[in-house]
Amino acid sequence: MLLSEAINLRIGELLKEHNLTVYKLSYRAGISNSIISDCKRGKVKEPTLSSIIHICEGFGIELKEFFNSPYFKDVEAIDRFDKSENKIG
Repeated sequence: MLLSEAINLRIGELLKEHNLTVYKLSYRAGISNSIISDCKRGKVKEPTLSSIIHICEGFGIELKEFFNSPYFKDVEAIDRFDKSENKIG
């Protein structure tokens, strides 16, 4: 699973647990609701750590609690470049 997918699923899970909407979370987190919405829709492939910290503050949880989920067990980052272009030989 890609990191962006895991973050999307985790935010959705926490929204349900805390009975919050994206708008209410953004208000509590002190960030734009578009940042959270874009994470949820997969529009943001690599959310900043700062955004994740604000989201955690909105939920009233620590960063380690956010990442303490099975979604992050086998998570993968997106490739920055085509590995075939960097082959030697």
